[in-house]
Amino acid sequence: MENRVKKVVLAYSGGLDTSIILKWLKNEFGCEVIAFTADIGQAEELDHLEEKAIATGASKIYIEDLREEFVRDYVFPALKANAVYEGTYLMGTSIARPLIAKRQVEIAQLEGADAVAHGATGKGNDQVRFELTYYALNPYIRVISPWRQWQFKSREELMAYAKENGIPIPVSKEKPYSTDRNLLHISFEGGILEDPWSPPPEDMFLLSVSPEKAPDQPTVIEIDFEDGVPVRLDGKPLSPANLLARLNELGGKNGVGRVDMVENRYVGMKSRGVYETPGGTILHIAHRAIESITMDREVMHFKDSLIPKISELIYYGYWFSPEMEVLKHAVDEMQKDVTGTVRLKLYKGNCTVIGRKSEKSLYHGAFATFEKDTVYNQKDAEGFIRLNALRLRIRRMMRG
Repeated sequence: MENRVKKVVLAYSGGLDTSIILKWLKNEFGCEVIAFTADIGQAEELDHLEEKAIATGASKIYIEDLREEFVRDYVFPALKANAVYEGTYLMGTSIARPLIAKRQVEIAQLEGADAVAHGATGKGNDQVRFELTYYALNPYIRVISPWRQWQFKSREELMAYAKENGIPIPVSKEKPYSTDRNLLHISFEGGILEDPWSPPPEDMFLLSVSPEKAPDQPTVIEIDFEDGVPVRLDGKPLSPANLLARLNELGGKNGVGRVDMVENRYVGMKSRGVYETPGGTILHIAHRAIESITMDREVMHFKDSLIPKISELIYYGYWFSPEMEVLKHAVDEMQKDVTGTVRLKLYKGNCTVIGRKSEKSLYHGAFATFEKDTVYNQKDAEGFIRLNALRLRIRRMMRG
């Protein structure tokens, strides 16, 4: 039978939805299901995953620690590009999906599987991010998207299916919103947050205290960068994942990194999202500060012009695209010499730059001073201004 699936690798979180999907795949296709979970910083969400997966019908489960790869090869390249979607969102979910999908395709190859599956719904961005990566890395892979294929129309029908098939239904009270967590952020969407006028409940936040409850004394930190990459915190070398985790702690306790926005999804609708990104917020502010004294003006302005495009590519799911490869190489070239130290003050929700220094600095006080200097003749400015004003003068002359 042409459409027969023998073995499928499922991106598995252990929650109710992917547990139902696991059983549905077995029932619908009569195939072997291998579960795959990427540890990218979900913390306690990874507890008892192996027992859950096997009990629900998986033949085996891969649980892989990808935290270092996630931060080193995905978070930091986005940081070097100053990638921020629609000027606000640091894209914690967007950046994680290509890594999960890449490893899923690799496991499918390793296991001789003929299909991959995910639990993303048919209304969101994640389905696009997963599937663009699948096809970019294996153009022949079969993709199964249960939310676009199955007959279930409501949460009640899903719960009934779970009960019929012996899938444990969580006894804890269901959250009135959906979440996605990794080392870069935690996101909150849907449910009670769908009214963009209604403020998020304070007890929802997990990574940060409210600025009002943050300490009355500021926390001062220093971050060292080498070629645009953060490598030390307060003089101590840390691996990418450990550095981000530590900044999450420091930022979180000072109420840094909360975002509440309405964003434009790739599939066409607007969506309200609330995010906690304490460490990422600190890194973006610090990175811009070290760029400010080490990057040539025209190079910086050209790079800034690329931010919307790079951010869009990441958000839409085109991490493994030819245009993204070109842009990443360009950013790497522009980040050479973005090296030095930034000092920041964390205080009641704010992250403020209070110092920056670099051996590669292009800033020299002697050139910018109002006192006498040797490189700038103020009289030269007259010709500079008149030449730049020429087209403006001609335009006004022609209008009479």
